[in-house]
Amino acid sequence: MKLIINGETENHDVQTLAELLAYAQYTESTIATAVNGEFVPKEDREGCHLSDGDQIEILAPMQGG
Repeated sequence: MKLIINGETENHDVQTLAELLAYAQYTESTIATAVNGEFVPKEDREGCHLSDGDQIEILAPMQGG
């Protein structure tokens, strides 16, 4: 399915947001996620089913100065 992840169009064979994060190796517990502009809490990612064309934002804190 075609997904727009952080503004980039990608094709993935996943069903849920949790599967996408595992596939993309986002293992940090301090990331924030949104699907189609709606915040998705960590505890809801397993049940967040994705559809073709969904827009996903994945934000991780950065260190530095």
